[in-house]
Amino acid sequence: MNGTLLLVRHAHAGSRHDWDGDDHDRPLSPRGERQAAALVALLAPFSPQRVLTSPYERCVATVTPLAEHLGVALERVAELEEGRSGEAIRLLGVLAGETVVACSHGDVVQDTVLTLAERGVAIDGAERWQKGSVWALDTHEGRFVRASYLPPPDRS
Repeated sequence: MNGTLLLVRHAHAGSRHDWDGDDHDRPLSPRGERQAAALVALLAPFSPQRVLTSPYERCVATVTPLAEHLGVALERVAELEEGRSGEAIRLLGVLAGETVVACSHGDVVQDTVLTLAERGVAIDGAERWQKGSVWALDTHEGRFVRASYLPPPDRS
């Protein structure tokens, strides 16, 4: 079974240091909102069947426009939270073979890509994880075979 797992780093959010509330609730910046809207055109052509996200507000807001466009439920998944790379990597392994969007945080995206590289997966593009960027993780027969970097769709 083949598919593409689209691993999204949440779009640009306001500064962690300038935010007074709980970090789980930190919203997207206006730039991040533009990135979230632009991700629809970038990711919809892959025809993902599911949209999973870390429950942090900035992740939810990043993929809500896509889920609404696709008409699928947004699935909040604790394994995609910041600081849970090991659990996220295990979850993504279970999803290999499906075409799914998974939105997470910089540490999870970085750890996932570096782990795949260590396992011999071909990495197309520089090892980067900018906010609003996507790693397209191609699978063949339930195994990751290639990872391709897609830069943020709106960097302004």
